Amino acid sequence: MKESFLAGVLLVGLLFGSAWVTAEAPAVPEQPQVEQETPVLDAAMTLSVRRGEQTLEMTMAEFLPGVVRGEMPASFEQQALAAQAVAERTYVCRYLQAGRKAQHPEADICTDPTCCSAWTSPEDAAAKWGEKAQEYEAKIQQAVQSTDGQILLYDGQPILAAFHSSSDGVTANSGDVWVQDLPYLTSVQSPEGESSVPNYYSVKTVPAAEFRETLLAAYPQAQLEGAATGWIGAPVQNDSGRVEQITFGGIPLKGTEVRSLFGLRSASFSVESTDSEVTFRVTGYGHGVGMSQYGANELARQGKTWQEILQWYYTGVTISSIQSGSDVV
Repeated sequence: MKESFLAGVLLVGLLFGSAWVTAEAPAVPEQPQVEQETPVLDAAMTLSVRRGEQTLEMTMAEFLPGVVRGEMPASFEQQALAAQAVAERTYVCRYLQAGRKAQHPEADICTDPTCCSAWTSPEDAAAKWGEKAQEYEAKIQQAVQSTDGQILLYDGQPILAAFHSSSDGVTANSGDVWVQDLPYLTSVQSPEGESSVPNYYSVKTVPAAEFRETLLAAYPQAQLEGAATGWIGAPVQNDSGRVEQITFGGIPLKGTEVRSLFGLRSASFSVESTDSEVTFRVTGYGHGVGMSQYGANELARQGKTWQEILQWYYTGVTISSIQSGSDVV
């Protein structure tokens, strides 16, 4: 789940002839033996990956399974896992062209989910999965290998393949959350709901004193005298039903700001107050832009392919291999 980005895609000549490709593949932990096709395009790309205090070299074929393990439940449908692999591959390619982030100038990408991508090792995943470890690892490897080199393009460029956990029936426009409206990150219907998403509805209750302290720390000019019942104005919703703006203590705040300030699971919330506390009732989890992971799983259950899932959530994109996109600068 990620959030300001530049465009670009790599020429296949760069992918196979640049400093990203090394003659010797780095050693990787032993994984369950799964009979699947050998990746070609992913295996030819070498990434510099910051993991904790270490900077490691991995091929794309080695890196992507760790991200799928870290970002999506392995119990999900195979086609949803494949969609996740393609979204992440696209995400990485976009960043490779944009250049390294200030947070890790020594590496192409990192395994901090607040910066780049969550990444889970096979050993940590196996410990979590228990008796399902071999089955789940086979699914993860299949998701990556069956989509070898596939990326999402808009106007011939790799997209910002944003994703989130779950939506309140509809995804958000990118401009509702970030500063720019991107034509492929528009609001679409999403089929997940209470029956398919754990903690789809959540409640956050904040004591009035804590609410006051938190808001004043960020906005010292807020007017919070008297009872908490008088502090909060009526919310204004955007087209996706999320809170676009709400007034707290006379200060107009974006719904995304409120989410950040009070640690809410999403900006799809209602709020009510008493003299002693403020209560947020929240639906879904994440920023709401791009592919909903639980929505993708529901679409897969309905029989949709990974291609159909991706084209459902990313408006107007095409799917292409890195190789066939080699004429893109």
